Parts: sequence; structure tokens; C-alpha cells
Amino acid sequence: MNHAPLGDSDLHVSNLALGTMTFGEQNTEAEAHAQLDCAVSQGVNFIDTAEMYPIPPRPETVHRTEQYVGTWLAHQPRDQLIVATKITGPGRGFDWIRNGPRIRREQIDAALHDSLRRLQTDYIDLYQIHWPDRYVPMFGATSYDVAQEREHIPIVEQLQALADWVRAGKVRYLGLSNETPWGVVEFMRCATTLGLPKIVSVQNAYHLLNRTFESGLSEVCRHLNVGLLAYSPLAFGWLTGKYLANPQAHGRITLFPGFGQRYTKSSVRVATIEYVRIAQEAGLTPTALALAYVRTRWFMNSVILGATSVQQLQENLDSCRITLSTETLEQIEAVHQKYPNPAP
Repeated sequence: MNHAPLGDSDLHVSNLALGTMTFGEQNTEAEAHAQLDCAVSQGVNFIDTAEMYPIPPRPETVHRTEQYVGTWLAHQPRDQLIVATKITGPGRGFDWIRNGPRIRREQIDAALHDSLRRLQTDYIDLYQIHWPDRYVPMFGATSYDVAQEREHIPIVEQLQALADWVRAGKVRYLGLSNETPWGVVEFMRCATTLGLPKIVSVQNAYHLLNRTFESGLSEVCRHLNVGLLAYSPLAFGWLTGKYLANPQAHGRITLFPGFGQRYTKSSVRVATIEYVRIAQEAGLTPTALALAYVRTRWFMNSVILGATSVQQLQENLDSCRITLSTETLEQIEAVHQKYPNPAP
């Protein structure tokens, strides 16, 4: 497992990370701990979670993932692990989180205090805004709609509140998630102008069916030295190929259809068929092809893996040893040109 600096920070993260959003919904506490043990035993040092996990968010289970990670973390060498979590943004109908989540000072203070307690740690290595406080098109939306603009907490105020936690030593670095090029640039402008902590990472979706990061954010992140943490590298399981043989196969798409609407477009299926064919011709599983592709992009810092069993996780981890041939990469690019970003 390779490790590299995360953006403009001294955090050296493994190029595969463990995502935890199934912990507490699809996975028990014991299963969660087994996945954490498996990942760390093979060189993973980066654990990603969020206050709103597990997915799908429900009042009955909210915060359970951080709790499960915390009961494991309490028995680990803390300084050898990089723990990331996120504060929930507004506008998604989760008003039972802090009576309506916003990225304002009092809510940041409450969210951070509670995450530290649940995670049973004195500090968080990377604290991320799960999605912007302002309106942006995301989770399947692709066009900016001026009519949906809403009142929002100014970015400078968000950054000033977060900076106090960095100065106090409770947060080491700051990151964004589900952000746009303008958002990353504005956070960095405020930080540079006012001497506030810089953003070191952005956690956005990136996979063979969604390469939109390449069109704007890749340039921004390169010049501002912001690392990409890629989530959904298997596109909610589509890139494993299992839904081609059985559209009702067990997985998040069928268990929680409300969270997989972006994968209902017809071009998702036809593009996936092509990627599965390429994998078979290369002597690889579709999972291995998808993960190896994402991991080896020049702008990639770490790929966040999600699994519901140790067996699935092991297959994902094994992909770190795969390098795709020039011929395979050319075939992937040909499919992308034919079916560009069918699930943004």
C-alpha cells in the first residue's frame, strides 16, 4: 500500500482508504470492527466517516457510524491513523440533525464536540464540510439553477469558525466535499487573504461513470495543491457488474433506491457492459478494473472503499497491486468518449 501527502498538509494517507457509511445500517458493530482490522492490517491508515452516517440517514441510526468507529479507535495507536469526519450541510431534509443543519459557528462547535466524543479521540485529522451550505447542483444534478439559490452562511464565516478549532489543536486540517471549482477557489481565497487555514482536500464522487472532476476541479486542485479523495469508486456497485446479470441483486441500489437515482439512466447500463467487457478481456474482475483506474489517476490522493463484508473489502484492497496496460486504458477512454459521464 502506497502513502502520499494529502494536498498541502503533512498527512501521509494510504492510496486506498476505508469508508464507513454502511456501519450501523448494513453492518453490525462487530462487522465494522472486522473491516477496520482488515484494512489497517494491509496498510490502510485513512478512515473516513461522517456525523450523519450510516446511509441512508435516519433519526434512529444517525451518529451510529462514528460510535462504532470510536469503540474501535479507543483501542488503537491513535497517532498511526488518520481519521476524517464531516459536518452535515443543509437542504437535504435532515432537520432532525441539530434542528436543521447549517455551517454556522454554533453548529460547527456542537457538531465537532459531539464527533470527538463519539469517536473517542482528542482530535480529528481531517474535518470536512459534507456539502456546501449554499445551493449547488449535486447528487445527480448537473446544471446551476439560479432559482434555487438560497440564503447561506458566508464562506469566510464558516472558515473563521473552523479556524478556531484548528488553533485549539482539535482539528489538524480542513477539507471540503461535494464541492465545485468556485467553492474550492473561494475557500482558498479567504484563507490566503485572512491568514486562515487552507483547504487540503476535496471529497467528490469519481469513477468510470462519473469523471466530471476532470473538467474543472482537476485544474483548480492541481494549482492550489488540494488533494482528491474519491468516493463511490464502484458507482454504488454498478461497476462490479452485478446489476447486469440481476437488476435486483443485493446492494445499496436495490436496498435504498432513493440514493441511486443517478444510476437509472439507460447509458449507465450500456457503458457498464463495455467496462465489464474490457475487464474480462484484460483478465481482471470488473471491480479490479474500476478501482485500479481510479487509483492511478494523476490527481488522485486516496480512493475511499466501501464494503459490507470483509470478503468484499479484501477484493477491493487487492486492487492496489494492479496496473492497467496502455491498451486497456485506451479501451476505457474509447468507452468514455462514447458514453461520457452517464452518472454525474
